[in-house]
Amino acid sequence: MTVRDEQEARETGTRLRMRKTRTTLADGRELIYFDDSEPYVSGGATRELVDSRPLPPAVSQSQMRFDVLTGEWVVIAAQRMDRTFLPPPDASPLAPSMPGKAPTEIPADDYDVVVFENRFPSLATGAAEQDLPDCVDGEALWPLAPGAGRCEVVCFTSNPDAAFSTLSVDRVRTVVDVWADRTADLSALPGVRQVFCFENRGKEIGVTLTHPHGQIYAYPYLPPRTDALIRRSREHFESTGRLLLADVLDAETRSGRRVVLAAEHWTAYVPAASRWPLEVHLAPHRDVRDLTELSDDERDELAHVYLELLRRVDRFFDGVDAVPYIAAWHQAPVGEDRPLGRLHLQLFSMMRSPGRMKYLAGSESGMGAWVNDTTPERIADRLREVAS
Repeated sequence: MTVRDEQEARETGTRLRMRKTRTTLADGRELIYFDDSEPYVSGGATRELVDSRPLPPAVSQSQMRFDVLTGEWVVIAAQRMDRTFLPPPDASPLAPSMPGKAPTEIPADDYDVVVFENRFPSLATGAAEQDLPDCVDGEALWPLAPGAGRCEVVCFTSNPDAAFSTLSVDRVRTVVDVWADRTADLSALPGVRQVFCFENRGKEIGVTLTHPHGQIYAYPYLPPRTDALIRRSREHFESTGRLLLADVLDAETRSGRRVVLAAEHWTAYVPAASRWPLEVHLAPHRDVRDLTELSDDERDELAHVYLELLRRVDRFFDGVDAVPYIAAWHQAPVGEDRPLGRLHLQLFSMMRSPGRMKYLAGSESGMGAWVNDTTPERIADRLREVAS
């Protein structure tokens, strides 16, 4: 087993902000500790690095099939069918490994932030080792490719009862650095086209593990939303010479009607054509391509602003303490399309009223024709009303 300790170069005064320690799980998957507390951050102690579980080597049979009707890739990941589903709190695979209990995905008995390769990934680097034909059933109409990429789990805290909105500002700042670190590493992998950091919260949207965590996907292709955004951005640039997402931010700022939060480096607004009954976007004022390009000041402010938005979301519906949501960090693609992208957060919930969800039924799922049940202006009014 190879273990490497690395000090994050970013420091505050004389204090080292974060220590990064890599190790390998029993089946060969990578695990990385990101420590922001003593004695670990200064190197005075090291987390447990040995995974004692008798796991077989990690193998991925993920593949991608091209849908000729839409021009989109579909990932086929049959190994995910039997993934862990809502285990009891004392059997969570994301909890620390405690004495007297079965070991978990994390060997240490405590941690600050941990990242590891998903045990049931949609995409994995090992998938490239498959001996696959170029197309399905020998038909050129259906191209076939390995599902080569990477899927990581990000555990925000060892506390199973926490939520992202209850984390300290310092911990959120660490998570921002972790997202940037993983974006840099994963963007450098061969064949990766985009890195996507996100958090799903709530059983209502299909969360299968309740421990506070997020995920990071490294796609070997441009996902449909990014592909459409880049096409629109290219058309906009060719006609105006300006960046589309920057112009959107400028327009929302000029209007001010849907702006819900404005800080020195960040602005949050409800988009003029929002699709979800609760949706807000957060964008930096500078043309930043991805999380790696954020300055220290922008990261510091982001930790405060992001917490504020999450807490407003939890106050949005009367009588609902934990609103289900998806927090999606859209970053510029890797490669030639990078100049057309711009970092922004899309934070949204499919809850339309207490206890009622917006289901993607016939029009949305069958035709891709979206219908929102409220107005963006009403969403913005409520998000301002529940400000801290």
